[in-house]
Amino acid sequence: MKDTNLLFNEVGYNVGLLLDQIGMGVIGLPEIQRPFVWKNAKTRDLFDSMYRGYPVGYLLLWQNANAEGSKSIGVDGKQKHPSLLIVDGQQRLTSLYAVVKGKKVIREDYSEEYIEIAFHPLEEKFEVPDATTRKDKHWLPNISRLWSPDTDLFELVDAYLEALNQTREVTTEDTKKIRQSIQRLQGLVNYPFRALELLATVNEEQVSQVFVRINSKGQRLNEADFILTLMSV
Repeated sequence: MKDTNLLFNEVGYNVGLLLDQIGMGVIGLPEIQRPFVWKNAKTRDLFDSMYRGYPVGYLLLWQNANAEGSKSIGVDGKQKHPSLLIVDGQQRLTSLYAVVKGKKVIREDYSEEYIEIAFHPLEEKFEVPDATTRKDKHWLPNISRLWSPDTDLFELVDAYLEALNQTREVTTEDTKKIRQSIQRLQGLVNYPFRALELLATVNEEQVSQVFVRINSKGQRLNEADFILTLMSV
């Protein structure tokens, strides 16, 4: 029997569905949320954890159809007004959206930036690219290419192998490992996420209390800040 006292539903997503919803504008940000504050190294660590199959936490969303004072993720135009607002998970979703969709993010100073993450298929390592990794043919310098609609994965892998062959001998086992690693990385669009969706009947004060009680990491907002920001909206 369903507990009618619960203020939330638990919903299953995968990365691809979440990002499509963000792209259309169904999932958006309330004004209480901050700009994107993660360093690129934290985005790198997020992809590393997902690639290794580690859990990366729940999302907390709020069913608040046509909510005023909300905004979308990224700088591209959206088709719809948000009906699900992100209460907890902004940094993770923004990181995923920016890298997988190849979109710019808005930083704290309101500058726009692409987030680039490099990948070493043989060692299965991620890095924020620098001059060294960009020159080293072992690295894919920007994994966003894997999900671009203009990319043929087989052509990308073949080009990578050809470039690597010019710097070292690539064995049959190396080739197999490289193909498997890149396919595994591209498959992260199927990575599962669980979301707790607060009901539309939940009010702003209740949302702020939930946020403050569960938000135990990252750059915190205390309850007073949370409520004051809501009131200003």
